[in-house]
Parts: sequence; C-alpha cells; structure tokens
Amino acid sequence: MWDSLKKMWNNQEIRKKLVYTFLMLLLYRLVSVIPAPGIDPSRVGTSMDLPLLQLVNMMTGNSFSQMTIMAMGITPYINASIIMQLLCIAIPALERLSQDESGEGREKINRITRYVTVGLAALQAIGLVAGLNYMKSGWLNYLLVGISMAGGTAFAMWLGEQITDKGIGNGISLLIFVGIISNLFNGIVSGFTNASVNGTTSGWVTVLVVIVVAIIMTILVTFVELGERRIPLQIAKQTKGRRVYGGQNTRLTLKVVSVGVMPLIFAYSFLAFPSTIIQLVDPQANGGFTKWWLVNMSNGSVLYVIISALLIIAFTYFYSSISFDPKKQAEQLIMQGATIPGQRGKNMRAYLQNTVNHLNLFAALFLAVLSAVPTLLTRSLNASVPYAASSILIAVSVSLETIRTIQGEMSIRGIDMDVEKGGFM
Repeated sequence: MWDSLKKMWNNQEIRKKLVYTFLMLLLYRLVSVIPAPGIDPSRVGTSMDLPLLQLVNMMTGNSFSQMTIMAMGITPYINASIIMQLLCIAIPALERLSQDESGEGREKINRITRYVTVGLAALQAIGLVAGLNYMKSGWLNYLLVGISMAGGTAFAMWLGEQITDKGIGNGISLLIFVGIISNLFNGIVSGFTNASVNGTTSGWVTVLVVIVVAIIMTILVTFVELGERRIPLQIAKQTKGRRVYGGQNTRLTLKVVSVGVMPLIFAYSFLAFPSTIIQLVDPQANGGFTKWWLVNMSNGSVLYVIISALLIIAFTYFYSSISFDPKKQAEQLIMQGATIPGQRGKNMRAYLQNTVNHLNLFAALFLAVLSAVPTLLTRSLNASVPYAASSILIAVSVSLETIRTIQGEMSIRGIDMDVEKGGFM
C-alpha cells in the first residue's frame, strides 16, 4: 500500500490533482464557519433535536447547527437531482433531453438542475430558519438569509464541479464525505471529553463501543459495496463485409447493492418530516396525537425501527425499478447479439428480472438491518451516536469511488497500483 502511495505522489499530474482537491475541500470547511447574516445568535441551537434537522446537520458537517452560510450545504443539489431524475421519467420532453446522445440535452438538464438547486436552497433556508425562530425581525433579514445560504449552496456546487473537473473523484460526493467525517470526528471527540469530565467507567465503555461498532459497520459495508453479481454473456459472430465481429464471451456485472444510500435517505426523510412538523406546530406537546407520536415514533422505539425497516425495503424496490430496467437491458443485449447461456428471448428478460429481484431482496434486508444498528445502539447505551447507517454507507462508497478514480488515473499513465480488487459472485 505504501509503495502504491509513493508511486501516486511521485507522479506530478496526480500530485497536482490531489493537492487541488485537498485545497478545495479545505476552502469548503473554512467557508463553513462564516455566520449567515440575519440570524439571532442567542436563539441558535434551541431546536436542534428535530429529526429532519439532525439529518441536514449530519450532511453539512454541523454547519446547520451553527447557522453558517453553508447551513444548507449541498443537500438542495441532491434534492434537485432526485427531482429532475423523477421528472425525466414522468415528462417526455425531459426524457428526450436525457437520452440525447449529443450531450446537449444532458447539459440543459444540468443547467435546469442548478437553477432548481438555488431556488430550493433559498426556500428551504427561509422556511427552516423562520420555522425555528432563529431569524431577526424585519423582512430584510428574510432576504439576507435566503440570499446568503442559497449563495453558500451555489458556491458548494461550484466547488464540487471544480473538484470533478480538475481534482480527483466526484466533487459533490467528496463535499458530503467531508461533512460526514467532520460530524463523526466532532462526535467522537465530544464523547471522549464527556467521559474524561465525568470520570466514570460507563462513559469510557460507551465511547469504546461506539468506535468498535463503527469499525465493524465500515468493514461490512465495504465488503458488500464491493460485491458483484456477474452474469456470463455469449456474443454471436456477425459478418459485416469481410470482417467478423463478436464470437467472444463477456459478462454483465450487477452490483449487489446498486441502490446505494437513496432508500435510507428517503426513509429517514419520510419519518423525520412528520416529527418536525408536529414539533413546530405543537412544541409543548399538548395534543394527544403529538404525545402518542413522540412516545411511539421517537428515534429508538420499537415501532420506529419496524416502520423505518419497512420503508427502506419499499424504497429499495422503488428506486431500483426507476434506475434499472431488466426488460430494456435484455432488449439491448439481444440487439448486440448477446445471449445468456441457457436463456433466450423472453427467458432472458425473466432471468434478469429474477436476478435483480434477488439482489434487491438482499440489499433491502441489508440496509434495513444496517439502519437499525445505530438506533438500537442509541437506545441500549442511552447516549447519542455520532453516525447513522446512511453516513457510514456514504463515507465508504465515496472512499471506494475515489480509490477507483485514482487507480484509473494511474492506469492511464502506466503506473501499477498494488491493490487487490475485492468482490464476490
């Protein structure tokens, strides 16, 4: 590993890309401490126990809890991308743009996504800050909060695009990764501080258990993230003029967990939204439904774990259905003259559908169990855990993606990287 790192650093082009990426990420974290105008500092942090806000705060590396200009972070861009992805399926005009092979259609969709991102950032900033009663009085402060936080999101989006173009890895993913790692680091440091101040054995045991579980979850997620289902393909020989094409064997590779973190984010947001609205409308918990919800649907309750698991399973199948179409994939393989050994025509489509269903079942159960671990850990230790299943999954996915990008950069330049590739059939 050290030999590979030395080879990577000794290459001038790769070294420049790594340094550029590091400086851009450092700039992002430095800008994340600039306070947003129009905020009353004395009120900040009084309502950070709301589930939806905890999710936003995790993605922004505590920028939201500090009400900086980066409070919205890159989350509006993620929301805008999801919205555009769904609209490209529902609206034929957008679908045609997304399928434009010249690249102009995709560029138009990216431009629309940027505009939607800025608009969402401004609306979310004004709505959340006003709802939390963090804003100073006066209409000008609404304008200042909306412009500053939307500007912070636009700047984060620009940084992500610059990293993608001139650095190493996917810039947007790396910004999220840095926020998650920052939040995790702050949580562990806070745990050590509390344990040393209290001076109790239980405090140190809690910190140790939290760290060990995080390491175990990281190892499991890494193993599954590298998992692949490889389907053998046979390409028939085709004669065009005097040349013969095809006739070789290849394979179709499907990831074991192809849906990534999206089912977790959908499920968390779905459950966090009602809790946030209820606590904003009835902060004193005087209503009967509010009391029932806070008792039975709080993070750590048995009902919460069960419903969140069911939602994750449902969203796994939903997101897989819109991201991978076995029927279309089978048609493309047939057009290319490829067949799966023992499967032809409709049998080929059915085989791919059954394979995807099996992978989705494993992915859904794995994500459901993974999401329950931090929740059960919080309940058993009676202490806050500075990570969620989604944060571990995102951190591992981004790390592996960045490693693959570095491997690709080194391969292009003819540099061997002594790293064994993992995966299982």
